[in-house]
Amino acid sequence: MTNDPCQQSLATTAVTATGATSVSSPKPTASTTFACFYVYGTVSREPSVNADLKRGQAEINSALVQATPFSPVCQVYAPIYRQVTVADLETHPDLNLGPAETVTAYDSIKAGFEDFLTRELDGRPFVVIGDSQGAAMLNVLLARLVDDVPALRSRLVTAIILGGNVEVPAGQLVGGTFKHIPACSRRGETGCVIAYSSFPSTPPADSLFGRPGQGVSLQSGQTARPGLQVVCVNPGALSGGPATLGSVFPSLLQAAPTPWVSYPGLYTARCEQSDGASWLNVTKATGPADHRPTVTEDLGPTYGYHAWDLGLAQDNLVSDVAAAEITWTDDHR
Repeated sequence: MTNDPCQQSLATTAVTATGATSVSSPKPTASTTFACFYVYGTVSREPSVNADLKRGQAEINSALVQATPFSPVCQVYAPIYRQVTVADLETHPDLNLGPAETVTAYDSIKAGFEDFLTRELDGRPFVVIGDSQGAAMLNVLLARLVDDVPALRSRLVTAIILGGNVEVPAGQLVGGTFKHIPACSRRGETGCVIAYSSFPSTPPADSLFGRPGQGVSLQSGQTARPGLQVVCVNPGALSGGPATLGSVFPSLLQAAPTPWVSYPGLYTARCEQSDGASWLNVTKATGPADHRPTVTEDLGPTYGYHAWDLGLAQDNLVSDVAAAEITWTDDHR
């Protein structure tokens, strides 16, 4: 489409702790080797229970913010789907939605994914990216359409599932949400999932993310089962341990001459487990003299940094996809 919201300018102003700035301008890839399938989170402001299939500004903005960053490493596809709207979600503060509305949302994105597979993918390797409700939809899509299909699963390069509560048996990499698609455990690994929900500290007991069988888990039909935990993969250190995050945000967070602003060295993160929760613990890494703006729990403590899951580690995630693509290419020469 003209003025594709998945291929907009990625010119970025980097702001250091001292206030020094520099500008970079990543470009969308000209290669058609890899495709990305992006499913946006809850954004529709329509008054109905499920959105229609009209492309509104909210959907366009979501693609601009969350899909465009991946355009340097793949061709991005972002279908409209009949998601559960913000209005309906507000009537379910525990995210325990009715089956009819979730079935409508799933059937709609399933049709988009099947169209992607049959008309757009043409046998190519692919990446999937989802956030929040979009992540929950990906949990179901992958479990039903990819996980048990070896030929298709072998073309899955990476799955980025943010704020979707991918679940596994405690201490394992696979076996809960997916039978065959594991959590990523090393840089460059293919066919695996990068999943996390970010918080500044232990998620509260009624958290909607990071705790199995509640909150966003219910959007993908994952009810409480003993022995399960939510997956946390640190996007900055897939093999574990702490890492510095490559945080990039739309420049509305701070006035900048470019559409994007990055804050090198501002945050570090480590996957933590405590009191039945698993989460990406994000902390400010620099000292009191650093006056760059920081994220907050905009939606309250039960959401944590949910609104910033992707932006907090945007550079890491794009780099992770690029590393997996190199491995996939080398393995299929």
